[in-house]
Formats: sequence, C-alpha cells, structure tokens
Amino acid sequence: MPWSSIDEVLFAAHLQVTLAAVETAMEQQQLDTLVIQAGDSRFAFQDDQACPFRVNPWFAWLVPAPPAPGSLIELRGGQSPKLLFVVPNDYWHSPPAPPAGAWTGHFEIQVFPTAAAAIAALQCTAGATAWIGESAPPQASWQVNPEQLLAELVQARCHKTGYELACLREATHVGVLGHLAAEQAFRNGASEFDIHLAFLAAIRQNESELPYPAIVALNEHCATLHYQLRDTRPPRRPLSLLIDAGASCRGYGSDITRSCAMIPGVFAALIDGMHNLQQELCEAVAPGIDWRQLHLRAHRLVAQLLRDAGVLRLSAEAAVATGASSVFLPHGLGHLLGLQVHDVGGFAARAGAPPIPRPEGHPALRLTRCLEAGMVVTVEPGLYFIDSLLQGLRAGPQADAVNWTLVETLRPCGGIRIEDNVLVTAAGHENLTRTAFADAS
Repeated sequence: MPWSSIDEVLFAAHLQVTLAAVETAMEQQQLDTLVIQAGDSRFAFQDDQACPFRVNPWFAWLVPAPPAPGSLIELRGGQSPKLLFVVPNDYWHSPPAPPAGAWTGHFEIQVFPTAAAAIAALQCTAGATAWIGESAPPQASWQVNPEQLLAELVQARCHKTGYELACLREATHVGVLGHLAAEQAFRNGASEFDIHLAFLAAIRQNESELPYPAIVALNEHCATLHYQLRDTRPPRRPLSLLIDAGASCRGYGSDITRSCAMIPGVFAALIDGMHNLQQELCEAVAPGIDWRQLHLRAHRLVAQLLRDAGVLRLSAEAAVATGASSVFLPHGLGHLLGLQVHDVGGFAARAGAPPIPRPEGHPALRLTRCLEAGMVVTVEPGLYFIDSLLQGLRAGPQADAVNWTLVETLRPCGGIRIEDNVLVTAAGHENLTRTAFADAS
C-alpha cells in the first residue's frame, strides 16, 4: 500500500507514542539498551527449502519496512532509534529493498549484507541490555524477552494509535473485497480451492502475506473450526460456505468470517438469525464492558436461536447452565486484534496483574478483561454441528432436550460463524467490517 501524506503524519505520531512507551518501560526495568530482532529465516527439517518468514510483531510495531530476516532495532534512552537492516547479496532470491520513504527519517538506518554484520555493529557494549527475539542474543549477559518489560509493552499495544487504526481499516476494506469475490465463486459452484483463489485474486495478496491461513469450508467441513484442507473438487451438492479470511496492511491484519447458504430453508434462516444476534453483540461493545459477560450473553442468544429453530427444547438459560450451548458454540466470542490475529493483552488488566480467569466451562475464551477505548476486538458468535461434541450430548442427561431429527438434517451444512472487527471508542464502538461492506456495495 503506497504511503500518503496522512499516513506519514499518522506514523510519526504512532512512533512518538510507541517510543515513549518503550522508554518508560526501559526506565522501569533499569535498562540502558533494548535490541529487537526481526526474526530468522527457518528451513524445513533436513531440507534447503525455507519456511514462510513471519516478522517479530514487536519489530513490526516500530518498523513498517518489508520483512527482512536478521534485521535489528537498537533503542537507547534519549537517542533516535537505530534500524540495522539486512539486505543480503543474494542471486538465488530477490532480497528486500532497503527502506525508503518519509518514515525512514525517524530512524538512523544502516544496511548490512548479513545478520552477523548487523549484530557486530550493535553499540550496546556496556550497561544493562535486553533482547526481544526468538533466537539467542549475541551476549549471554543480556536479558532475554524480559517478562516484566513485555508485560508493560503489551498494555501499550492493546490501545491502537491512529496509524494502527488506519492500517486495520485498510486491511478490513481489502479483506471485504475478497469475501465478496469468494461468495460469488461459491454461488457459481466453485470448489474450496477455487474459492480460496478467488479470495486471493480479489485482495491481490499471496498466501504468505495473509494474517493467518484462510479457512474456506463447504458443507460439513464448516463444522471444523480451523478447517484447512481445501478440496479441489466441488461437492456434488453445495449447501453452505464458511469463509474465515483476512488481509494485511503493513503487518496489521483483518479477521472476517461470513457464512452463506445456497438455498432458502432452516439453515439459511439460522444464518440470518446469527447475523441479527451478532449485530446485537456488536452494539453492546463499549468501554467498561466485561468481555466474559458478553461471551455468556452470546451463548444465551445462540441457545435461544437454536430453541426458536426447534433444535433445542431447553430454555436458553438452562442450555448455558448445563453446558449444552457449548456443544454448539465451543469457541470464545472473540479476541483482541492488531499485529497478531490473536493479539496480546487479553487476560491481564494491567502490567503485573494476574490473568483474569475464564468463566468456568469456557476454556477457549481468548479475552477476559473489560474493554477499553482504543482496543480492537473481533465479535464472532457461531453455531456448529460437530459430530464428536454431538455424540457426547446424545449420551448425556440433556439428550432428550435435542431434536435429533432436525440436527441430522442440518449436519450436512456444518456450521455458521459471523465475525466483525470492532473498534472500542470513548463513546461506544465503530464496526470496521460493516463499514467496509457498506463502502464496497
């Protein structure tokens, strides 16, 4: 994505805020220097084929440059940040281009041909030094991924700057284009593989650029929460599509899920009902909301949807209390979103505080704290007909509360998930995903 003058202003403000947070955390931990590693290239076991490179998110928080394995950031209190950027002299592969653009004016930049040369150029030869990275630091005396320092920085990353929000909005707009193309391919009878290709073509990003592996599932495959196989042939009778896929912008990713039914009927009505209750949950997003309570509310709403459809005979409250709702909704309502799809900071309200526990019986919840302005969350209720979980329900005390004949009718459709990316604002919220769909219509 090309930089605009607005992007440059936003990034300058972002870097100022981010560096201030880093410097404060360094002072609290009495550190003179902090070195952040971009990450290393890794090869498949006993092979010369490299795995796709994923940049260290702490590096991407400060530097929007293209991924460059072996690169380093050196931070010293009161000094401009130093970027030691690795551009290999490589004729087997195209090396990353040296950093360019107005944003580079905020850094002291040096370019090196190897990671070893970049490490040798580090000037933190004295004083307390910390290292954030996946491999061992060059000096054994350095603190490695210090827990308290990272705890302080995690809290800063929870609240997105204007630059980060601009990246997330762009990633969402691009991702929506992919979802529209994917639905059209589904309605034209395409296979999972071809629907995935339609998504990639629409967003103009390759698989290694995606924020996470796209989930493209048809029919009963929609019941596998992180389905990954992508059949190359379409099913004989396409019934349903679940696509959970996002796009990237300068390291920030969108996380969008949509479900579609091929024909009208009970399953299509369940999808409509899921859209309605998902929007009710999105409307509840605001500062001070306890995410655990919103998660339990999602369970009650999904249970009521199943009761209204004739799947459950239990009341919504009884379905949640007995755990029956978890058979149909076994994952959490959502999570924080940013440089990582499941972004950091979901469990502790402040640095050093103990993690806030999940509600009993809900082990998959990835966010347990109260919402604060500046956070971006996903809101993704779902319902699924998962054979292994249904078997346990059928063998348990609540078996008579289920319309198993209707369940058998719906099982071939797999399941439903609707997911939006929502910014928590001081006044309430902004639904980034619905805005992007409206803009694309």
